Amino acid sequence: MEKIALLIVDMQRLFLENNMEKFDVARACEYMNHVADQLRTHGHCVVHIQDVEDTTDDNAALLDFIPEIHVDAHDLHVKKVHSNAFWQTELEQILRAQGVGMVIVAGFAAEQCVLFTYNGAIERGFKTVMLQKGIVSLPDIIAMTTRDRHMISYPVIEFMVGRGSA
Repeated sequence: MEKIALLIVDMQRLFLENNMEKFDVARACEYMNHVADQLRTHGHCVVHIQDVEDTTDDNAALLDFIPEIHVDAHDLHVKKVHSNAFWQTELEQILRAQGVGMVIVAGFAAEQCVLFTYNGAIERGFKTVMLQKGIVSLPDIIAMTTRDRHMISYPVIEFMVGRGSA
């Protein structure tokens, strides 16, 4: 059966360190971490997307993932310089090599990198959804971005992976 991949987009110190409460980052991380653990346990993929645009020696440490996001040694990593994590990266090839058919997109920023990566996955033929409560931005931006787009909740993911979808 096809695997599921959770793409955790741009959960980096540079973007979030000074905006933790403004964007309710802790709550979103709780959902992302829970789903990531469920997927790992059942043999699915977790991919951390890291924006490295405009990297300098002075800001390299700010590109690290925030500590609230759990990164496992077996997770995959993709660096990007464009809003769409599929554009000019090896992400599509990585997912295909893993046998991924469904992509769940979560992370920062709803109206930019999350949305563009969501669209990029659809354009490449993946079944694509956004993780409900796993998107980081201002509430009104999240509402506008997720309106009329496919969303999935963690109980549905638990049900899907618990039934042997991998």
